[in-house]
Amino acid sequence: MSAAPGEKTLNEINELIRLDTTSRDTNLPLIEKVIDKLQAVGVEHTLIHNAEGTKANLLATIPAHDGTTTGGIVLSGHTDVVPVDGQEWSSEPFEPAVREGKLYGRGTCDMKAFIGVILSRLTELTSARLKEPVHLAFSYDEEVGCVGAVGLVEKITELGLAPRGAVVGEPSSMRVIRGHKSMNVFKVDFHGVAAHSSLPGEGLNAISYATRFARFVDEVSAELRQGERDEAFLEPTTTMNVNRIDGGIAVNTIPALCTVFFEYRSLASVDREALTARMRAEAERLQDEMRQVNPAGRVDFSIQAGAPGLDTAPEAEIVELAARWGGEPAQDKVTYGTEAGLFAGAGIPTVICGPGDIAQAHAPDEFIELSQITACEQFIDAMIADLSQ
Repeated sequence: MSAAPGEKTLNEINELIRLDTTSRDTNLPLIEKVIDKLQAVGVEHTLIHNAEGTKANLLATIPAHDGTTTGGIVLSGHTDVVPVDGQEWSSEPFEPAVREGKLYGRGTCDMKAFIGVILSRLTELTSARLKEPVHLAFSYDEEVGCVGAVGLVEKITELGLAPRGAVVGEPSSMRVIRGHKSMNVFKVDFHGVAAHSSLPGEGLNAISYATRFARFVDEVSAELRQGERDEAFLEPTTTMNVNRIDGGIAVNTIPALCTVFFEYRSLASVDREALTARMRAEAERLQDEMRQVNPAGRVDFSIQAGAPGLDTAPEAEIVELAARWGGEPAQDKVTYGTEAGLFAGAGIPTVICGPGDIAQAHAPDEFIELSQITACEQFIDAMIADLSQ
């Protein structure tokens, strides 16, 4: 069978790539294009906007042949992409280009190819005698912490759609992935008191307390590495890291502010709330120490992003279905986070299965093998056939 995807599919993907949906910007032009395509085949949609109204999730249900809209399968993808700033590309990142069996462009792999394949099959989906509905769930701001999908999953629950399974089309080389760790990102601001460096007793050194917190993060990280394990992961334990520290304005000034950014990625068996509470408690303990020196001392602990992990049971029906439709069964779990844990947390058994290799995601000259797009076409076609009467 030819490895080349259909012309219609490539056209759909190319349209999506040409829309710069970097997370810092709006995704509404892309959403409007999808709405036009849905309206052309008579499919209704629901939008869930962000607070500013500048971005939107899209939820659409293609009913079963008898009009049923509950149950069925969710096909989920995010519409945003990461920036290209500072990267050197061989071609324009938002102008798709085919070279040597690969489609290049920002979002080709992560994850507009999956969405494009779905859009190319709207006519087939709406003309099939579906035994159960297919729900399309396209989100915003996945790349900055699975922000949009929270409201999207809430809407699915609110509408009582009760899908029996979901496929999140993140790049997995069309392997059926059952698990990944949670993602949790934090910002901790240490507020001290500025003074001349020759008069440290007049000030309160924010960097000193921030570095003590950073050492605590390292201590907890080492402890976690001796804790629970899941050998299906490349890194089999929960991981925690300090990834950025900002502080100080001059070498002769006691720093009044220092910010520590840290993150952890936990196994499904780890209590995220308890672990986060432990880190917050240490920040509060350091704040108490700061105030003993100077009452102006303060620590602000904030959660920047977070999404639950995924740990779908191997015997879950969605695992067997995805394999039946052409996904490659796999025992390993992936290192990257996705929106899949949000669906699973809402009681929707979920797997990750999408075209492309995660190694190409976010990189300059991002690409997807054309054969991967073809495999995704075959997956969606098999799903339609399997769900039809």
